[in-house]
Amino acid sequence: MGITTTIRWLAATTTTLLASSVAAQSIAQINGNRFISPYAGQAVSNVTGVVTAKGPSGIWLRSTTPGTDARVSDGLYVYGSALAKNASIAVGDVLVVDGTVSEYRSNSAYLPLTELTSPTVRAVLGTLDNVAPLVIGKDTLCPPTQQYTQLDQGSVFAVPNNESLVSVVNPELQPDKYGLDFWESLVGQLVTIESPRAVARPNQYGDTWVVGNWATTGDNERTGLTNSLGDGNPEAIIISNPLDGSDNPTDGKLGDKLEDITGIVTQVYGFYSILPLTNITVVSTLSPAAAGPTTLTSSGTCAGLTVGSYNVENTYAGDTAHIAALARHIAEFMQAPDLLFVQEIQDDNGETNDGTVDSGATLAALADAVQALRPDVGYNYTYVSPVNNADGGAPGGNIRVAYLYRPEVLRLQEGVAGNATQANEVLPGPALKYNPGLIDPLNEAWANSRKPLVAAWETVDGSNATLFTVNVHWGSKGGSSSLHGDARPPVNKGVEKRSAQAEVTASFISSLLSADPSAHILTAGDFNEFAFAEPVARFASLSGLTDLDEAAGTPAAERYTYLYDMNSQELDHVFASPATAAKVQGFEHIHVNTWLSYDDQTSDHDPSVGRFDIC
Repeated sequence: MGITTTIRWLAATTTTLLASSVAAQSIAQINGNRFISPYAGQAVSNVTGVVTAKGPSGIWLRSTTPGTDARVSDGLYVYGSALAKNASIAVGDVLVVDGTVSEYRSNSAYLPLTELTSPTVRAVLGTLDNVAPLVIGKDTLCPPTQQYTQLDQGSVFAVPNNESLVSVVNPELQPDKYGLDFWESLVGQLVTIESPRAVARPNQYGDTWVVGNWATTGDNERTGLTNSLGDGNPEAIIISNPLDGSDNPTDGKLGDKLEDITGIVTQVYGFYSILPLTNITVVSTLSPAAAGPTTLTSSGTCAGLTVGSYNVENTYAGDTAHIAALARHIAEFMQAPDLLFVQEIQDDNGETNDGTVDSGATLAALADAVQALRPDVGYNYTYVSPVNNADGGAPGGNIRVAYLYRPEVLRLQEGVAGNATQANEVLPGPALKYNPGLIDPLNEAWANSRKPLVAAWETVDGSNATLFTVNVHWGSKGGSSSLHGDARPPVNKGVEKRSAQAEVTASFISSLLSADPSAHILTAGDFNEFAFAEPVARFASLSGLTDLDEAAGTPAAERYTYLYDMNSQELDHVFASPATAAKVQGFEHIHVNTWLSYDDQTSDHDPSVGRFDIC
């Protein structure tokens, strides 16, 4: 494996090298078998390697005598723009260089990259006819498929997090067991990924997460990788900026099959990445482009009530194109459920920060757009406006949760609506003090975050069957660190706040169940957390509700509503009381966004639909 051709030696430069009395350090010695080089901060000399690639700011070298230790990379980045722009240095040249070993990172949250800085070329020894890349999984180990590092204590999603730093502990690499160790053991190497597939859509810059024809776990039917408690899918790698200055396509999709990719393993903005020699090429795209409509339709009675949930991503009345696209999803793909939980409804003028908090025009615009597609569906809506700029989200947008409902099927039980500061209560019956109303909105857990909206409904089919609902949008994960980052386990920003929100929400729901253990209750929305993570798991335990994916038997790998980095993941959940879970007739995640390209998605979340017998 590695270098397989003979060097054409240049005698004059060889003589120069032999005349030197300075001891040489090899690339393997510089890298060592840990994350941080044993030579960090030291000047080294007579480092010999063949040029495997050139970039805008430096070159990459590989040892001419590859080692046999799988923990140690034989590749090294030599940082120096003058060297990179030197047209007399080409791929295949065998160089002898001096320089200083540096551990570079542009952000303290990132893992450092071992590189050689302030380089001086001591000699050019010759040229190789061919520089052969290492084929991942053939010339190297296969990437581990579940754990990232021994410092994660069994789960990259563990709480508490940020308990240690890779850069401080600097553990010995175990590339056969841990994903970060595997990619670190290849940093600086020229590699090839055979038969790659995209496990996420490219971002707006064309950066694309892929896996090759090696073993993977968490595979879903769309060929993405779904995360789970013990599996963060470290076998995926991101393909970043091509070294030849070309651009990766930005219109790719989850599941695309790609041409073989050859490039350099490195660190880019906190992730192990491959810089391809040229741009990604898509070979084929999966069909159909998006999931079809839900199979769950309403009977119009308590025996077949349909309920949906959808984070509609910063919707306001003035964004008519966004409203129209959402309406199509609701009318055609969600089949206009009887009751729809929506999150991220903005006030009527969106992000204009002028004190407007009402969202009646926004919800009316959405309802009208649905009816334009489905004349038989005339949604009513209900919500509680927040205090201005108190619920987070885009400044001035005043996002909140709300309900759309079909009045020929459901109506709000009689009651008085609450306001932004009034705490709802469970009254005998059980009934709600405010309908709809907020859960403990002045609790510190909801500072700069959306407050859950509780409502009590009854069917209009003559049965007067009662359903209690709680619409949630918990605090954001924004500011979390990369799964490839220095902090271990990675920082899960806001996890403490979401845990507090879980307790407040669960306490209210448990009081409903205490009043009536057979009550029909649905809690749905954007929990901003995984079902197996501490806040949601704690909510389920304290509330007495059941995850509807569990109740409906959704396969574990198909539980996703969101794409982030390498993972198909589920931030949106529906939980049901025992009586409701026992009579669920179906539950589906409708992949109208996660299967599409970045520019074609309507929201960054997929909606979900369930059907229930609440008679």
